[in-house]
Amino acid sequence: MGAPDQEPVDGVDVSWEAARAANLANWDDRVPLHVEAYGLDTYVDDPEHLSGVVRTDLPVLERHLSGGTLAGLDVCHLQCHIGTDTVSLARAGARVVGVDFSAPALEAAARLASVLGLDAEWVEGDVLEARVLVDEALGADRDFDVVYTSIGTIGWLDDLGAWARQIAALLRPGGVFYIRDGHPMLGTLDETRDELVGRYRYFSDGRALQWDEAATYVGEGTVSATRTYEWSHPLSEIVTVLLDAGLAIEAMHEGRTLPWRFAERMIELPDGDYAWPGAEADIVPCTFTIVARRPA
Repeated sequence: MGAPDQEPVDGVDVSWEAARAANLANWDDRVPLHVEAYGLDTYVDDPEHLSGVVRTDLPVLERHLSGGTLAGLDVCHLQCHIGTDTVSLARAGARVVGVDFSAPALEAAARLASVLGLDAEWVEGDVLEARVLVDEALGADRDFDVVYTSIGTIGWLDDLGAWARQIAALLRPGGVFYIRDGHPMLGTLDETRDELVGRYRYFSDGRALQWDEAATYVGEGTVSATRTYEWSHPLSEIVTVLLDAGLAIEAMHEGRTLPWRFAERMIELPDGDYAWPGAEADIVPCTFTIVARRPA
């Protein structure tokens, strides 16, 4: 991540509408940078190429599928961005629908799928309204064997209860929800320090953390809309909202690596992921994974 252009401001009272508008402008600006930086030519050159995120997620997810494979299943990918993970799920055999609030991101995703000759459908709007959006775009009879989201997703959402209810409403009875995301403990660390030092809140009080940063997590370019807002969500909140939505937790994991460089001193691994150096890799988890099921 590196140091922000301005010091982040914690405990900001901002409406969801204002925060969403700022975040949307920022993510719209990221699209051309990420189209350049995500290595889309690799997907064209290698018909079997999958994103690093999906290569990591797929073996875990497929252990919870009745046939042991995504092949032939209907998958809804929430917060799909420019679609590299979505087309990777399609290459794994799924029928995919991607949902994202950024129109330019979905346009880039649709172009990528078209170039690759993959069928995919795209729905524009907030994941906090995903069930209604899918109904309006694709029909009220559409539901899914798998709802998937990974990685760097829920910190952008203020109301996880609403998020979890959308997931439950999108799933068929017996369907599986999968999330891997940055660990909320990782999010407390000062990314600019030369040692593991806490800086940001772990527990949520509904207020946002405000950032002003021109760079993104990948690529060399900068954005014009620099201000973003994020919310902390402790693991207890994440688990509780899924349970409250009627889902049953089947598995939970914590990981030692990340698919992006959270801090400059993280080391790059041969597979392109990043980890804390030495013994620090055993001190702070980098990711969490939850697999949950809607009861049949």
